Amino acid sequence: MDDDPTWGELLLGFVLLMGIPVAVVGGAIYGLVGLTLWATAPERRWRRRRAHEGAPEDAAQGRG
Repeated sequence: MDDDPTWGELLLGFVLLMGIPVAVVGGAIYGLVGLTLWATAPERRWRRRRAHEGAPEDAAQGRG
């Protein structure tokens, strides 16, 4: 005779089953965000440096 699983066993199975895709997708998103920040860091430094220096051509065009 097979025993039906209890609510606790069902809940534990669901949490374990859903934990795998959450960890994989979460890791992928975390990695993509990190790679994006790493790849755009030089441009952000360049923009910050220009803003700090005044960038008169941007001010003349109404951007700063």
